[in-house]
Amino acid sequence: MADADPTEPLGRVPLHDAHVALGARIVPFAGYEMPVQYRDGIIAEHGWTRDKAGLFDVSHMGQARIVAADHEAAARFLETLVPADILHLKPGQQRYTQLLNEQGGILDDLMVARPADPALDGTLILVVNAGCKEHDYRHIEALLTQGVALIRDDDRALLALQGPAAESVLSRLAPQAAEMAFMTVRPLDIGGIAANVSRSGYTGEDGYEISVAAADAARLWERLLADADVKPIGLGARDSLRLEAGLPLYGHDINQETSPVEANLTWSIQRRRREEGGFPGQVRILDEIARGPLRRRVGLLPEGRQPAREGAEIRTRDGQLVGEVTSGGFGPTVGGPIAMGYVVSEFAGIDTALDLIVRGRAVPARVVALPFTPHRYRR
Repeated sequence: MADADPTEPLGRVPLHDAHVALGARIVPFAGYEMPVQYRDGIIAEHGWTRDKAGLFDVSHMGQARIVAADHEAAARFLETLVPADILHLKPGQQRYTQLLNEQGGILDDLMVARPADPALDGTLILVVNAGCKEHDYRHIEALLTQGVALIRDDDRALLALQGPAAESVLSRLAPQAAEMAFMTVRPLDIGGIAANVSRSGYTGEDGYEISVAAADAARLWERLLADADVKPIGLGARDSLRLEAGLPLYGHDINQETSPVEANLTWSIQRRRREEGGFPGQVRILDEIARGPLRRRVGLLPEGRQPAREGAEIRTRDGQLVGEVTSGGFGPTVGGPIAMGYVVSEFAGIDTALDLIVRGRAVPARVVALPFTPHRYRR
């Protein structure tokens, strides 16, 4: 996530007053005043999401649309910016991809959805990171071709309902929610509130992201929290949940120097794009796919109880510097410290023994497969 300008006043999401009323601790985050935790605390919120259903306000994220004459025109434009196959997105399907620079580095990672409604053929829905959205929009607008427009949806809020009870909770208000598969999108009437819903999320759990008009956000928030299986969850638990799920955070695990291949996101570049190219940085990215990158993002499991934080050096047991931790902390579900970072590819194999340098002391660790906690998406 890009750092917000400290000279700019912080924004407030439509649900700001609701968070304060629930006793949330509010902190600056990506240019907004956001709830980092509520009264129960991060560990309890993390566990509730793994066991029941957590409700997150992620309205700081950027929501926008690419609009063209038809799907092919919109898709072919977006494919000049991202490496995913957008052309073959089916109606009602969503895909994860990255906005790339000419060197193959990641300007942002984002979700792209093709609406299910035939009347919206030619529209692609984008959800981008909060700290990057202004830069993203300027970047896209500077490259727009004739007949293609970018429309910002700043008047919308975004809620995420995540956890094993998410389906039962949402389907009590909108029965069609139970029919949705992972990474699909559809409009839903949620107890009289019009919403655009995707079955996806950032926790590794089954769940939904729900886009509604900002004016309807408080009513939907209250309606979902009225269910005994739902509690509000702050950004602190969102971070520990995504770390256990092995999901990268922009500005930490991925950035403008990182390629999708280094980041172990090659799966998000479909076969057609690998064969045809046509995206920024393709020379570097296709070479890394063919020959392997110089470094890779890996999971790291430290011994003992001492967590290794972002910036900690990663060394071989004989002291050779081979990488750096990009995310680290305590994994409540794992029951101990976990971390992710980049290491020279030679040392990226599972069970490779390494040292993490924490406060000048070498903490033994080993490379492990990601995720730390199994994903429970509904495939």
